[in-house]
Amino acid sequence: MTPAISSDTQAILLLTAPLITGQAARDDGELLTPGEYRRVARQLKELGRTPSDLLGADAGQLTRELSAVVSTERIQRLLERGFLVSQAVERWRSRAIWIVSRADAEYPQKFKARLKDDAPAVLYGCGPRSLLELGGLAVVGSRHADPTLLEYAQGLGQQAATAKKTVISGGAPGIDRAAMTGALEAGGRAIGVMADSLERAVLQRENRNWLLDEQLVLISPYDPGAGFNVGHAMQRNKLIYALSDAAVVVSSDYEKGGTWAGATEQLQKLKFVPVYVRSTGEIERGLQDLGRMGARPWPNPEEQDEFLSILNTTWEPISEQQAELSFQVAAEPMDQDTSIRLRAGSLGTHQCREENSGYYEESNGYIAVKNEAVTALEPAELLFARVREILTEILVTPRKESEVASMLQVSGAQMKTWLHRLVQEGVLERRAKPARFVLKQKNLT
Repeated sequence: MTPAISSDTQAILLLTAPLITGQAARDDGELLTPGEYRRVARQLKELGRTPSDLLGADAGQLTRELSAVVSTERIQRLLERGFLVSQAVERWRSRAIWIVSRADAEYPQKFKARLKDDAPAVLYGCGPRSLLELGGLAVVGSRHADPTLLEYAQGLGQQAATAKKTVISGGAPGIDRAAMTGALEAGGRAIGVMADSLERAVLQRENRNWLLDEQLVLISPYDPGAGFNVGHAMQRNKLIYALSDAAVVVSSDYEKGGTWAGATEQLQKLKFVPVYVRSTGEIERGLQDLGRMGARPWPNPEEQDEFLSILNTTWEPISEQQAELSFQVAAEPMDQDTSIRLRAGSLGTHQCREENSGYYEESNGYIAVKNEAVTALEPAELLFARVREILTEILVTPRKESEVASMLQVSGAQMKTWLHRLVQEGVLERRAKPARFVLKQKNLT
């Protein structure tokens, strides 16, 4: 049975919700905006009152005390929508949709902790609310994706299910739905944060069994009857990240679309969780630019413990990690031939990536790259060159990934990225059971 709504939630619905019951809402122009409701909520708290007090005997006096925030007449008109509330709640209940507000103890704690005042005033949902407290892996991407990327997203969902971790996504066609389906079909759990049409989604046959089996919960901060709205699609992205422990962006347009907006907001402003981007196949410009903003290459873990270690990694921007292994680049050339001078030890004997780009010559504590055509390596490549040198020294003996990360004092996720790159380059080999990394035999010379 769907739980009854609290008096606080009823009052918040009256003030903020369109209460769509099969047709357009009549009072959209009157509803409190999210910003207005935040100010009302703060004022109520300062007065030692709660939203439910607006339904009590002294509601008239309380609305006058709130007039500095919202006019008394406007609040009173909204509070007169009691019949509409009863109609809407009955309709939602018949579809097993529950409603909680920020004033309820059952409201997701991750939203309160991470979004604070920006947490949605009301949340609608269907399915087990307990899933909202478990964290998991957010998987996001474009609505229009080719079959290869859909298969990749589905594989991420399956991997999460195997590790008993929840997949969190937007429920939209394309990457979102593929990741959720992969998890659910593998016996795992999924959370769909809907931007529209929650009511229709909970009635769809493909969702009903998973909802009844408590594998799936669908939620939305918008009225269950609301249709698609670009602004809503953009805004709900922060809810996906707020519920997760880590996120993978499988595909993204460049500088447009909800996936791009959500990922850039997470990387540049919110910084709730580590953000990864797909690191196999063709990497489009959108993913490349997210990488420049601080997103990390997804390490493609092969074992369950590796997957879990990624989700246990706390947020730490790439720039901070790079600072742990410092390097210096001298701006002035050694000779007349535009050579690059680097502090000895920054590159060791690592060869420049550009073909026919010259050679390294050590002199007076510097290494000179002797070629007029050489261009400066990016800082990340300089760092990785130094990492390669260190790892080839310490991995003469097989070591666990976590052990090496501890030795270099970097996150497990960052170390995973470096180790797997060196495996792909043929510098290291990965041994299984137990998982260890070691210098390849041909390099032990």
